[in-house]
Amino acid sequence: MPKRKIIEIDEDKCTGCGQCVTTCAEGALKIVDGKAKVVNEVFCDGLGACIGECPEGALKIVERDAPGFDEGAVKAHLARGKAGAKARHAHPEAPMTEPCGCPSSNPMLVKASQGGVGHVKHASHSMEGMPPKLTNWPIQWKLVQPGMPFFKNADILFAADCVPFAYRDFHGRFLTGKPVVIGCPKLDDQQAYLEKLAAMIQGASPKSLTVVHMEVPCCHGLMRLVDEAVKRSGKKVPVRSVVVGIKGEILQET
Repeated sequence: MPKRKIIEIDEDKCTGCGQCVTTCAEGALKIVDGKAKVVNEVFCDGLGACIGECPEGALKIVERDAPGFDEGAVKAHLARGKAGAKARHAHPEAPMTEPCGCPSSNPMLVKASQGGVGHVKHASHSMEGMPPKLTNWPIQWKLVQPGMPFFKNADILFAADCVPFAYRDFHGRFLTGKPVVIGCPKLDDQQAYLEKLAAMIQGASPKSLTVVHMEVPCCHGLMRLVDEAVKRSGKKVPVRSVVVGIKGEILQET
């Protein structure tokens, strides 16, 4: 096996932000268990385009024994990803994972009851009269499909998992009137998210996208994913970004 230049990732430095994933044109990188990984060494061309995108300096080029870069394999790899995204867009009812009897992935419109969550005994404040603003189901990025009807021509909200827990008025401030998708840019499969989101934007032609994420570095990967997906979709969609602090305050809106 010949020596050649190839990417090396320092997992101690890697925060799993995913910025390198979205800038790797060959699809050689993927977030696995919260860390960037090389999917297959034959996909890495060793040019290091991803290095400058890492805010932690976790990536570098080394020269070592490695299988040669295979451009044909890269094309096939990218084609499979595009084919999978198109198939999910054409058949939104098809499960992303192994099928099961769980109704959590069945698409439905949600209408809040007039009584909201009802009165909670022994609570210091009653939640009566404050119905939730959720309008769609499912909401998990892994479960939603690009062709689900509630995304069509809508103002779509993308939120990091932690936001509703950190920001108290998440429903009133962000969720009202918007279908929502939630996910974690550090722990989830960013490449799959990117493909699905690009297909969603292309097929649904949303009016706007709002991205709400936490201030922690790895959470900024959500904004980068949305930006890249908009580019890949070929659509012109206004994107709003909101950063929430871990103490529950709005730090930035752009």
